[in-house]
Amino acid sequence: MEIGTKVIMVNCYEARKYPDKVWVTRSNPWELGHGAKVVLLEGKSGGFSVDCLKIVEE
Repeated sequence: MEIGTKVIMVNCYEARKYPDKVWVTRSNPWELGHGAKVVLLEGKSGGFSVDCLKIVEE
């Protein structure tokens, strides 16, 4: 996953809140201190877990 990747949210609360929204990553993933990998999404503040994102195939 790199900057500009289109993704949808899966298997989390936000996936139910935004069921059909396609997000675009605005950062490369990085690892938090406890090991979770997160990425920034356009239109959303803070890091979002890459475990809850699925890449949209075009």
